[in-house]
Amino acid sequence: MEHITYMVGPGEWICTLSDLQAWFRCRFQHQAISILDFLEKQNCITYSLLGNKKIVKFKITDWAKENTVLEYNCPCKKDDGFFFFPIAKVHELISLGKCSEMDILLDMWIHAIYNDPTVQGSFSAPVVYYRNNTGNPLTSFQLLGERWGHSKTTISRILKKFEELNFITLVSFKGKHGSMIYLNYYLSVMFDISDVMIDKEEIAMNMQLPIHVPEIEEEVCVSETVIEEQITVPENESCVPVSHMKFIIKKVAELLQTQGIPCCECSKTRYILSPLSACIDTVNQYTLNIICPYGKAAYRFELTVTPEEKLAVSLSDETDMTAVKGGV
Repeated sequence: MEHITYMVGPGEWICTLSDLQAWFRCRFQHQAISILDFLEKQNCITYSLLGNKKIVKFKITDWAKENTVLEYNCPCKKDDGFFFFPIAKVHELISLGKCSEMDILLDMWIHAIYNDPTVQGSFSAPVVYYRNNTGNPLTSFQLLGERWGHSKTTISRILKKFEELNFITLVSFKGKHGSMIYLNYYLSVMFDISDVMIDKEEIAMNMQLPIHVPEIEEEVCVSETVIEEQITVPENESCVPVSHMKFIIKKVAELLQTQGIPCCECSKTRYILSPLSACIDTVNQYTLNIICPYGKAAYRFELTVTPEEKLAVSLSDETDMTAVKGGV
């Protein structure tokens, strides 16, 4: 840095005071230093000013305690790397006062859970769960306001802003059931894998919470190119109502479109459903053939539909699409 070499160890970092000012979004450098003083009083860090007080070298106090995976030092590029942040320390810092929008986003990010059998709704996508020993990620604006030091109105505005920026997907349910918060780019950032599509209606069906399924075609949140005239469902051979199966096929078409199947974007594609199993109470299997009118490709998928009891939806019966598999 400025032709001078500094040695940093595990848990240490060095940067200019102007860099720190930009990271903390402070107008003046003395404000950034006051934040360092506050963190030092909380026994979170120790720091020193070097180079005529233009360079900051700081160390995370509990680094050696919380980051024990690597027992050796290795060089890394500037601004690259990661560390393990203890959940208990997050709760301690969050409770100190009002949280900024950056604090709130980081708090949600640290508390994201994905594919955990003990947390409801985590199989659909990374969900924010504040570890209250219930396994239920449902929360309310009032609880979030108490956690982050803001009013319910402010929390609503902040979450709406995050949703407009596509940082989160907010799934709100009727009545006093509360809301669930999903992180949109968690998988690609943390694990360098493809993010999953977040379907609010599917999440509500899995959570068995009230949801309104629109009857008007234009209000259904699926691809507008899929209309009922494209779908063929046997009327007398299926124990699942035809209206339900058409709705499920539309959702499948939306999912396949996001996975890169171009035929699902065409308004002339035909969707033909055929039962594979007899009408029983547990599992119903179907074959879905997606046929291109131009002969470019044909796809065949297997759908498994299981009934769900006590599922509050506006349709007369309850179904849950649990598996879709197939290919060209």
